[in-house]
Amino acid sequence: MSKVAFLGMGVMGYPMAGHIAAAGHEVTVYNRTAAKSEAWAAQHGGAAALTPAAAAADADFVFCCVGDDPDVLSVALGDDGAIPAMKTGAVFIDNSTVSADVARQVYDAAKAMGVHTLDAPVSGGQAGAENGKLTVMVGGDDAAFAAALPLMECYGARVVHMGGAGKGQQAKMVNQICIAGLVQALSEGLSFAMDAGLDTDKLLEAISGGAAQSWQMVNRGETMVKGEFDFGFAIDWMRKDLRICLEEAKRNGADLPLTEIVAGYYAELSADGFGRNDTSSLIRRLRQF
Repeated sequence: MSKVAFLGMGVMGYPMAGHIAAAGHEVTVYNRTAAKSEAWAAQHGGAAALTPAAAAADADFVFCCVGDDPDVLSVALGDDGAIPAMKTGAVFIDNSTVSADVARQVYDAAKAMGVHTLDAPVSGGQAGAENGKLTVMVGGDDAAFAAALPLMECYGARVVHMGGAGKGQQAKMVNQICIAGLVQALSEGLSFAMDAGLDTDKLLEAISGGAAQSWQMVNRGETMVKGEFDFGFAIDWMRKDLRICLEEAKRNGADLPLTEIVAGYYAELSADGFGRNDTSSLIRRLRQF
C-alpha cells in the first residue's frame, strides 16, 4: 500500500480520494477550505493537512483535482506547493482539466526537482467519480504511468495513456469539443420534437437504440425535456474547458467553428444567470424553461 496525498476536495476530488482510501492506501488530503478536508478525513479515516506541501511531503503519489490553470500552478509550484516538498521519485498526478501548456510547465519544473508528473484529466462527471467509473486520459512518461496506474484504477474504469506530457489534456479537449456539439444537436432535436408534438418518451426509446444514440441522449434526454438541469457539471466549468480548447486550437491551427458557436451559447446562458446549471441546459436557449 502507498502513502498518498490528494489536493482538492470538490465534487470530483472528494469521492476520488475516497476510492483510493477504500483500496487500503494511506491518504492525506488538502483543500483550500479546510472544513472540506477535515470532513473527508473524519469520514474516511485519513488525515487532513493545512498546506499542499504538508500533504505531499511524505507521499509516494500526490493527486490534484482543482479548477483552472492558476489553481494547478498554485497547489503544485506556488508558496507551500506540493512538488518542491515531494521526495525524489514520487509521482504527481493532476486530474484537473487545464491547458496542455500548464501540464508541460508542471512536468518540466517537477523533472528538474526529481519528481515525476502525469496530466490525467477525467471524464464522467460527479456520478462517475462517486461510482469509481471515470475515464482517465493520461499524458506523461511510461514509467510514471505504470507506477500510478493501480491507483488511478481505484476511481477510473478506463485509464488510457495518450503519450507525453500534455497529451492527456489535449485528449480531454477532444472530449469536451465532442460533448459541446452533441448537446447542441440533442437540444435542437428535442426542441424540434416538442414543436412537432411528438411523444418524447417514445421518441427517445426509438432513436436511442440507433445511430443517433449517445451518452448525452441516454442520460440527459429525458431530463432535458423536463427542464431539469442539476447534474453536477456546470455551464461555467464547461465554458472554462471550451476556452482552453479554443486557445489550443489557435496554437495548432485547428478549425473549431461549432465549438466556438456553442461556447457563445453557454456564455449567453451564464449571463442570464444559469451558470450553475448542467451543460445539458443548452436547450434553454430554444425552450421557455
